[in-house]
Amino acid sequence: MKSTRYIPLLLCLCIGTALADTPIHLHHDASPTAHVSIGNVAGTVTVIAWDRNEVQVSGSLGDGSKPLAISGNNERLTIKVEPRDGSGWFNWSNNRKMAPTTLELHVPRAASLDVSVISAPLVIDGLAGGNIDVDSVSGKSRINAQTPMLKVDSVSGGVELAGHADQADLQTVSGDILAPTLGSEVKLQTVSGRIQANGGPWRRLSLSTVSGDVQLAGKLAIDGDIDIDSMSGDVQLQLPADTSGMLRGSSFSGNLRSDFGAAQKQRHGPGSSLEVRLGDGRGRINIETFSGDLRIRKQD
Repeated sequence: MKSTRYIPLLLCLCIGTALADTPIHLHHDASPTAHVSIGNVAGTVTVIAWDRNEVQVSGSLGDGSKPLAISGNNERLTIKVEPRDGSGWFNWSNNRKMAPTTLELHVPRAASLDVSVISAPLVIDGLAGGNIDVDSVSGKSRINAQTPMLKVDSVSGGVELAGHADQADLQTVSGDILAPTLGSEVKLQTVSGRIQANGGPWRRLSLSTVSGDVQLAGKLAIDGDIDIDSMSGDVQLQLPADTSGMLRGSSFSGNLRSDFGAAQKQRHGPGSSLEVRLGDGRGRINIETFSGDLRIRKQD
């Protein structure tokens, strides 16, 4: 007879386990250049391109979430994980009651993406042609795509870019930025994260860091502009030997060394500076550090 006492408990455990791991099987027709919006609070998000005019979603829905659906039409589709009580996506007290959700999406190769995640790592692979916009709090973003425009705004999650972005705006607070194939228009910004980037030819590159170190290599476009500012992070910039532009560098208390001309010590007070004309001088390169070291090198 005692065993009957445990039957309700076992039923509750079984129901709870089922709700915590509800399989997702969704699909919706989509245009080749559809705009797809994705939102997840916790778990993972993986987006893979394919050669079908369809969006497919699989994975598992965490307990405490509303039943998932694809809303919108063939041109604009939305897949968003929301709390079951309908209190809103950024209600932190209720979001913590939601178990992690795993989203695995296939989207048309030329689709554009708008992704919002809180503590969900993000992977985007194979997209070519559409714009990508990512807003992340703590999950790392790994993006392998050929995109005309990439924007990533992250707090503590790092950003890793493969493929190519013609225009890139990558911002983090403490996450690292690794971007070996940046295009012609670039903005990089971090507080304490490390930045390692390559690319160009750059028509416009703006880079700002507080304490994160910077390693940057690339080519300046004709009449291009590079502007780098660091508080305490070290900066290393590599440029081709045939670079053309006015090169100006300065550091208040850091060590300044350059393969393009010699740095000059300030006559009064600390600091050193560099100003040299490279080639025809049509472009502009300006680098400033406060206490971080500055090293300007010729590429081999």
